[in-house]
Amino acid sequence: MAWLLLKIWANEQNADAISDALMDIGALSASIEDANAETLAEQAIFGEPGDPPPGIWQQNIVTAMFDENADINQILDDLSQQTDITKFQYNTEIIAEQDWVRTSQAQFDPIKITDKLWIVPTWHVAPDEDAINIALDPGLAFGTGSHPTTSLCLEWLTQQKAIPSVLDYGCGSGILAIAAKKLGAESVVGVDIDDQAIIASDYNARQNKVDIEFFDANAFTHRTFDAVVANILSSALMVLAPALAKYCRTGGKIALSGILESQKEALTARYSEWFDMDAPRQKDAWILLTGTKK
Repeated sequence: MAWLLLKIWANEQNADAISDALMDIGALSASIEDANAETLAEQAIFGEPGDPPPGIWQQNIVTAMFDENADINQILDDLSQQTDITKFQYNTEIIAEQDWVRTSQAQFDPIKITDKLWIVPTWHVAPDEDAINIALDPGLAFGTGSHPTTSLCLEWLTQQKAIPSVLDYGCGSGILAIAAKKLGAESVVGVDIDDQAIIASDYNARQNKVDIEFFDANAFTHRTFDAVVANILSSALMVLAPALAKYCRTGGKIALSGILESQKEALTARYSEWFDMDAPRQKDAWILLTGTKK
């Protein structure tokens, strides 16, 4: 069996209505994504923990899945009647049936970060048993070690002398928190706004037999750490700068990733209020910013 993916461009006023209407029409699933994701125009839709969310993105893509033989013209007619929108910008794609488990697993081979650190999916055998090996099941959260933003952070962690305490803000799969613990940190905490990230991180920590605390960002109480690592969207890094600075003790280290080269100057200026910033590190189009708390 195959499936039909329908992608419709929407704005902040009608994205929810389009998504709900598509489900009412018979979509198997529907989701809303930022149409400007991974561009300079990407938009954070959350503030600091505890703040009310500003809403959804201004420009969106609503994606819905239907049976392969669904009548796209009828779907659009029904959608127009339910939403009072007369014209849609859209495209379609056919997704063939496949073994989704095997297909997903085939994307993730063991990843060598440095000579001393490997990321090894749970369905693989560690290539180097003498190295520090992180067994990883990414689950539904971001962070497999393959993306330059993650590998930049991992490389940075391996280059630090033993750090007593580490906060991984936006922990995703827990990969950075687990690496910090295996590299010698005594106390490690992971924080995320996504419930699935907390579930995945906790599972992966147990798989690696390391003791790490994971918290929802809204339930996390203030503590200070010797190092703060945040691999999240650059727009979120801008918003969260005061909070991340607060979590880092004087003389402590910060590492920020998820930054495109064109965004480094603005973020360096933002964090220079609290940190003496180092020269940026780059991998492909991505930047790692680090610094020491004043």
